[in-house]
Order: sequence, then C-alpha cells, then structure tokens
Amino acid sequence: MKFNAQRALGLLRLGTGQPHARFREGQEEAIRHIVEGRGRLLVVQKTGWGKSFVYFIATKLLREEVNGPALLISPLLALMRNQIAAAERMGVRAVTINSDNQEEWANVEAMIQRNKVDILLISPERLANERFRAEVLARVAGRIALLVIDEAHCISDWGHDFRPHYRLLERIVRTLPPNLRLLATTATANNRVMDDLSAILGPNLGVSRGDLNRPSLALQTMRLHSQAERLAWLAAQVPALPGNGIIYTLTVRDAVQVADWLQSRGLNVESYTGQTGERRPGLEQALLEDRVKALVATTALGMGFDKPDLAFVIHYQAPGSVVAYYQQVGRAGRALAAAYGVLLSGEEETNITGYFIESAFPTRDEVQEVLDALQAAPNGLSVPELLGRVNLSKGRIQKTIDLLSLEYPAPIAKQGTKWQLTAANLSEAFWERADRLTALRRDEQRQMQEYVSLRSGHMEFLIRALDGDPGSVHAPALAPLPASTELTLVREAIAYLHRKSLPIEPRRQWPAGGMPQYRLTGRIAVELQAQPGKALCIWGDAGWGSLVRQGKYRDRRFADELVDACAVLVREWNAQPAPAWVTCIPSLRHPGLVPDFARRLAAALGLPFDAVLEKTDNRPEQKTMQNGIQQARNIDGSLAIHVQGLRAGPMLLVDDMVDSRWTLTVAAWLLRSQGGGEVFPLTLALAGHDR
Repeated sequence: MKFNAQRALGLLRLGTGQPHARFREGQEEAIRHIVEGRGRLLVVQKTGWGKSFVYFIATKLLREEVNGPALLISPLLALMRNQIAAAERMGVRAVTINSDNQEEWANVEAMIQRNKVDILLISPERLANERFRAEVLARVAGRIALLVIDEAHCISDWGHDFRPHYRLLERIVRTLPPNLRLLATTATANNRVMDDLSAILGPNLGVSRGDLNRPSLALQTMRLHSQAERLAWLAAQVPALPGNGIIYTLTVRDAVQVADWLQSRGLNVESYTGQTGERRPGLEQALLEDRVKALVATTALGMGFDKPDLAFVIHYQAPGSVVAYYQQVGRAGRALAAAYGVLLSGEEETNITGYFIESAFPTRDEVQEVLDALQAAPNGLSVPELLGRVNLSKGRIQKTIDLLSLEYPAPIAKQGTKWQLTAANLSEAFWERADRLTALRRDEQRQMQEYVSLRSGHMEFLIRALDGDPGSVHAPALAPLPASTELTLVREAIAYLHRKSLPIEPRRQWPAGGMPQYRLTGRIAVELQAQPGKALCIWGDAGWGSLVRQGKYRDRRFADELVDACAVLVREWNAQPAPAWVTCIPSLRHPGLVPDFARRLAAALGLPFDAVLEKTDNRPEQKTMQNGIQQARNIDGSLAIHVQGLRAGPMLLVDDMVDSRWTLTVAAWLLRSQGGGEVFPLTLALAGHDR
C-alpha cells in the first residue's frame, strides 16, 4: 500500500490540535514502515515522543484504503483517555473492552461486527478470557490489518514491568502470518530486553530507537532518612516550585499520608492510587488543567499519563529499578526548557522494594499447597474455596494461579469458575526463571542505590543503564534545590505523624463457611457488632509505629508515651456513647503485655479496667494465618468470657495489633452477647507487611 505523507501530516495536526505541527524524528518513517507493510517494527522511544500517534495515524491510513481494523493490546487502558481523544479528533473510531465498561460490551461487539470500529483496545488480561476469545476475537481475527503491542517491554521477563498475561502474546505472535503488520512500542528497553523482544516478535524485526537524553531535566538526589525530614522538605520546597508536578510514593498509604500532610500545610494536592477508583479521571484532568499543584501518586499514575508541561517529578522514596525511575521522572519537562527531577531517598525504601521483589513469585511451598488442594478436589476449586483450603492470602493464591495457568503446557486450567489440575507437570524452567528474575531485581535495586549516591552525572547514569549513548548530555541551567530541612518544620512533621490515627471498620458478616465452634453463620446482628474503632498507627511505620514494635519485641512493655498518645486519641475521638470502662484482648504468649498497657490507659482516662476475656486454648499466632478465612478459623472457639456479669455501659476493647479484625469481631460478639454495652476497638497498630 502506498504511503500518503501529506494525509499523514494532516492527521497529526488534527490529533494534536496544532495547525503547524511537524512529525518528530522517526515518527513519519515508522508510520510509513507500517502502512507500506515493510515488516514487523519495534519502536523504542522515550515517553512523550508520540508513539500513540504512530499507531493511530497508521490505523486511519489503512482504514481509508479499506483495510480491516487494528487491535491494540495495552496495560494502560485506564490511562489512555488523552490518546483516545486525539484519535477521535483524527476520525479514528477507538473502542475498548475492559472490566470497567461491561455495560458497553454488547454495543461495542455489535459495532465490531458491523465494521464500525477502526481500532479495538484491550488489556493483555482480556486475552485470557475464554468468552472474549471465542465470541469477539475469533470473529474479527481474520480481518485484523494491524496488531499493536503497547508497552512491549512487558512481554520480556527482563523488563522492569513484566506482566504475566503478556506471555499469551508470545504464543499468539508465533501463530500469526509473517506478513501481518505488527507494531510494538516501548519507552524502556535496554539491550537485554531488545534481544528478548527480537526473539519473540521476529522474524526480521525492524527497530526504530531514539535518543534517551532528556535535556530539560535537572536531576538531583538526596538522602533524607526519616519520613519526617522528607515531609518537612516537601512542605518547604513544593510551594516554591514553579508549575505543577507529580510526587511519587512506593505505597498507597504513603501517597495518602503525604497528600494529607501537604493539604494540612495549605497546599492544593491530591492523592492518586489504585484505590482512588472513579475519581482518577477527574484528578488527571485537574492536573492537566493546573487545578492542583501536584498529585501524590503511586505507579497507578504511570505509563500513559501525558502532561507535556509538567514542571517537576519528585520521588518520596527510591523505586526498585533505574529503568522504572527513568520512565517516571521522564514525565517532567517534555515541553519545557527546564524541569526538576528530584529523588528523596528514605530508610524504608529498600524494605519496601525488597518486599515487592520477594513477593513477585510464589514460593515452591505456596505452589505445592495450591496443587495439593486441587489434587484433593477432582471437580476443581474456585478462589474463595481455595481460601478455605490453603493458608495463603487471596493475593498469593491469585498470583500462583495466574502464573501457573500461563505456563505452556499449563499444570492447571479453568473450567467455569473453578480451577482444575491438568495432565501437565510444572516445568523446572518455571523456577529457574523465578530465581533468575529475582536475582535481576536485586541487582536493579542495588543499581538504584548507586544512583541515589551520585553527586553528579545523573542523566548519564540513567542512559548507560538503558544501554544508550550518554555522550551528548547537557543539563539545564536550574539551580539545585536545598538538601537541608528546617528543624522547626521537621518537628511539626513529627507532631503530625504522631497525631494521626487510622479507622478500624467493623465486620458485618461471618466468613464463608461460618464459625463452626461458635455456631455462627451469615450476617452478624447489628446489636452484636463492634462499633467503628481506631488504631494509633501502622506497625513499624513513621510516627508511633517503630515504638510499638520496640515495645512488643524488645522492651516487652509498651512505653508511657504510647499510653499518653492513646489517651489523647480517645479524648479527640469522642466516641458516642462515651466508653465507661476498659477491657482488652488476652494472650497466652504474652499474658501481661496488653493487659498492662490497657490498665495504664484506663488510669490515664480515669476509667475502671476489667480483664473479662480469656483465651481458652493456645492457637498459632494470627500473623501466621494468611487470609481472612484462615484467620477466622484460628479464632473460632478460642475466646470466652470468664466472669459473671459485665460492667454496665460502653467499653474500650484494647489490643496491640489488628490485621484481619476477626479477633476484635469475635470479642465484641461475646461481650455484646453477654449483655455488655457498645464495644469500641482501640489498637496500637494496624499490621504492616513486615509484621
């Protein structure tokens, strides 16, 4: 097919809304390569270069010559709103089928059948859906003119953001006719990933690779070990920075906490995480329109978000790899002469990224537990049923199932809602790959810490890590930001961290299968439920968390400061009706720890204390139970009330730690069942991942 350069340029100008727009270096050549059917093409260009214009313009040109639709596979459907809007301006009819728009599926599928769709966008996970493959993909497969694989580094085991379901693409690509137009795009591919992609997407894969330098970025790193120091630094520096930006955190709770702190300082910021839900599009738009100073975000605001005039990207902690960092910090300064990319390194970051590394693959024991459970159930088990059979969290079970089901041949397969064993055995290659990638992630983590320690040459370091040429790097003339923090602000940040408390929502339903020893099933009667409760902190976290850990495992007694802090929390909480007395959760392992704390707290509040609950037998620690059903069973029948008659009035129910809430739920049910008043749970800490 002949390439129409003038038409392609006209489409670019429609898509950008800029009547004098010109193609960036390599864009027109990539479109020409696809349209003229010169073979499969891998485009490796930095974020913001305009990879989406390549595939949308190519799609439009192909459709105008009466070719079939394009299929785009991307992990970024929720973040492609800007790109889809640009496609629509060019007259490209782009539709998506994903888990968030089920009410639109019938209409989208009808449009596909009537040839009213130019490009269908799906996530790689959709390829694992049997109904989609049979009823949608099979009907259009023979007409597809172009297959686009966005964020193609996700195919490679070596990629920093490997997505297991991309392995399905490897098998699909091998079955495609060699002359089918195929475009793969990524911003982050070092030589190792490039070699992997060439092997998977070949034969004769063409490569268009651009310059990795970001000449507008002024990069800087500083170690501020405590969270209070970093909060103080942000409070001092963010208001003075020009323009708008993103502040990245490693965890959801840090994103929420940093945003809340900055809001308390009068800054117009919002948190943005995978738990933000329906507010995410509105928050993206608010940042695009400069209606917020910054979004404090996890990687949920990652690939796919495009604001060319973003003036700064700040990292609250160091990510796990240089490649991931390059992609995130590269969101700043795409259309500016100068922008800041600042990394604040904290003491907790290696623990967090280390946890992510260690939990990326199931262990041999976890895999064996799942396989043994399926072996014992010839008719198969659903995920909820597996939760009752194996002592693994839902996330660990789902990860194990996902990875096993994507092996070839797969040792498990899904029939309806249930998973069953197949005749295949899990290959030892699975474990070799897991070990190899875990070692790689550890190397990447160490490389990231090398970057943190740099005093200069930051961009050169990033480019070398991506196997690029750092020879022509010139940093913009931006003065470095101060690396020190004001002591007054640090003290205020410490006070803020100490003032925070966290909600404990009551459980309203007994677990699947009930509590056999207590003979409880279904809904918990409202009058027998706990009231909403409070936790002072997160275990081991900034604020009080480290002091709680020290008290439990080193001092074997909780500090007086924690008593005072909880007394302040209770007074500010002002629970109604006001608690009239205090009781606590018993323990056979540490019999004096929580009662001692609860007794001192009661004295500080001027309330009586009664230890009315007892442990009837010794069970494994709750922290060894990995999911809610196992945690509920572990408590079932293990608590009782050992006194005749309870004090009148509402009570505080004190414990040191809360995770699944089953201990508090059962204790509250017992207390209420014996005529006790309202039960207000109060714990020192919510369990963290390192508990």
